[in-house]
Amino acid sequence: MALAAPTARPVHANPVYNTYFADPFVWKHNDIYYAIGTGALEASGQTVGKIFPLLQSTDFFTWQPASSALVRPDPKLGANFWAPAVAHKDGTFYLYYSVGHGDQHHQLRVAASDSPQGPYEDLGKTLIDARACDFVIDPHPFLDDDGQWYMFFARDFLDTAESYRAGTGLAAARMRSMTELADEGQTILRARSDWQRFQSKRPMYGGVWDWHTLEGPCPHKHEGKYYCFYSGGRWENESYGTDYGIADSILGPYSDAGNENGARVLRSIPNQLRGPGHNTIIAGPDGETDYIVYHAWDKDMKLRQMCIDELQWTADGPRVRATPLVR
Repeated sequence: MALAAPTARPVHANPVYNTYFADPFVWKHNDIYYAIGTGALEASGQTVGKIFPLLQSTDFFTWQPASSALVRPDPKLGANFWAPAVAHKDGTFYLYYSVGHGDQHHQLRVAASDSPQGPYEDLGKTLIDARACDFVIDPHPFLDDDGQWYMFFARDFLDTAESYRAGTGLAAARMRSMTELADEGQTILRARSDWQRFQSKRPMYGGVWDWHTLEGPCPHKHEGKYYCFYSGGRWENESYGTDYGIADSILGPYSDAGNENGARVLRSIPNQLRGPGHNTIIAGPDGETDYIVYHAWDKDMKLRQMCIDELQWTADGPRVRATPLVR
């Protein structure tokens, strides 16, 4: 009997969506893929009406607008809305996001809907008390194999103990419910390398800092190990790239040793890829192949656009052979 020919992998071009669509979070529900992200208005603080563009796809590579997801909450919370993420439990979809004023005073919030397309209504809950941390962004919920949910996020640190750099780093907390964290979380990864520098002599918190940034945490479990993908550097330029830490348990300790010379998963490629980062990991249409969904700048550095590439699990760790953006 003749053997069946192997199924060809889909061929696509990046970006998979031509309009501004940063910080893409992708999930699948009832055979439809959904993507939600930060739009141009959300990034600039000029939001009107509903917030966060939402896309959908039946084949994972061709995307169409679906709706805007979040009904605007109390304007006193701020006008900058960043990096949404969605979790589904018991028939309810929960939208996690940060809101604040400019690049400071951001808090994590949660909204809910009975439909993946929304509209999502803010539930009036701040997940981490602003008195504990004034700047918390980039929520990413994670469901472990035992049914326990965790929330990964980015927050600011000012200490420089153990050779860590001052700046934004990563933390995670167990979730007591879909609208409440068990505590303020514990540190997952901190900046420690030059390529993660956001800005020298940055005025922050009443001082001047050599500021470093890790953000956009994306937890993923593979062959018994926990990986926390993240983006480091400055999102506004080509220093931005994607790396990861690895741990034996969900709350760590995580190690990203080996990245001292730059991001290992995605980094800028001259004339091909600019500032790739803030990713989601999700299985593709065959249910087996892992893909990384991320944003990268267009050639004029005007638009952050959604891209998709296969995530390859190599002996050296997760790697991506990035598809150059169409010019």
